[in-house]
Amino acid sequence: MAERIIKLPDVGEGIAEAELVEWHVKVGDIVREDDLIAAVMTDKATVEIPSPVEGEVTWVGAEIGDTVAIGSALVKLKVAGDGTATEEPAEAEAPVEPPRAKPAATAPVTASEPAPKQISTPKPAAAPARSAPVAAPRRAAGEKPLASPAVRLKAREAGVDLRQVQGSGPAGRITHEDIDAFIQRGPEAPAKGGLVTKTAVTEVKVVGLRRRIAEKMALSKSRIPHITIVEEVDVSALEDLRSALNKKPTAERPKLTLLPFLMRAMVKALAEQPNINALYDDEAGIVRQHAGIDIGIATQTPSGLIVPVVKHAEARDLWGCALELSRLAERARDGTATRDELTGSTITITSLGALGGIATTPVINHPEVAIVGVNKMVVRPVWDGATFVPRKMMNLSSSFDHRVVDGWDAAVFVQRLKQLLETPATLFVDL
Repeated sequence: MAERIIKLPDVGEGIAEAELVEWHVKVGDIVREDDLIAAVMTDKATVEIPSPVEGEVTWVGAEIGDTVAIGSALVKLKVAGDGTATEEPAEAEAPVEPPRAKPAATAPVTASEPAPKQISTPKPAAAPARSAPVAAPRRAAGEKPLASPAVRLKAREAGVDLRQVQGSGPAGRITHEDIDAFIQRGPEAPAKGGLVTKTAVTEVKVVGLRRRIAEKMALSKSRIPHITIVEEVDVSALEDLRSALNKKPTAERPKLTLLPFLMRAMVKALAEQPNINALYDDEAGIVRQHAGIDIGIATQTPSGLIVPVVKHAEARDLWGCALELSRLAERARDGTATRDELTGSTITITSLGALGGIATTPVINHPEVAIVGVNKMVVRPVWDGATFVPRKMMNLSSSFDHRVVDGWDAAVFVQRLKQLLETPATLFVDL
């Protein structure tokens, strides 16, 4: 028998290290060629690493959440051979197309594996002690199970309903071991009635996309002094117009939500105040005002919040914004968005839709200097000077970096958005 060392391959141009977010194998497992052995994350992209050979896992080189350098030993396998130790190179001698970037914990991409070459290797270190997985809290009713495509395939082949399986991975992610354990013990019996004292404490390690979200929020709140303005907007006329435009949708002109109208309003308002469509490099002391308006749309996915970017909104009409917004949201949720589609925003919109409250305090997407928050739309009685009439009302909650945007400028921007949304015909004309 021979030993094969699998190294972490080059997972993207300029990437020096990656975070280990999931193991698909453990010591003692038998893997076949092309079986997935691990998943790593760089920035907001997850890449799955396959095995180039068949063998038995004898050693794993990191724990979930560890940062692994490109070229470091990831796994050691016992493979059929003449006993000579072989090593899987970290880089191919011929150019290899980099893997496609995807949001973490959704449908990941498989990294290309280079051909092996024979070299000597020192005696492997003893396998580090691995703690048993900690059971994750039970998912709420109707919540989508969190699992990789390989785990979902295994569940389908075994006839297992993932909604009945408790995940032991980060954020309750379901692993191959959870599927095996579920098959062995069978579905859980229905819980008996009555109140029960619960004393369990579940520890969930913050890794992958959730850790990056935490780091980004901490950076934004620690560096940016926020000023938030909440303004009430009468969107009755806009909703009437939207309803009329949606009566005969086509492939080129799909049904419109409120967001494309808001995007067009922001394009007009930012043309008048370019200092708000900017990125602030606070270390260099430079504000970079952008002529192009690239609007990030905060989007909730099964794995966490990511921000796909509608590039050059100033060059898109109402339906152009709607089409691109729909395309990006779908790619973000199914895990096929590329790195370019998830970066480069100059200002962000955040919306909780029907779940939104009366007002929110949005956190600016560093290094941007502004974010516009959409709150819940409700029908309220409004005094028109003679009587109370029902109107569709919605609050906009907008935050600004007070280091580079004065309160007056922020208020002017918000009032301009209010004016454009309350008189939506002005969105289609140049004033």
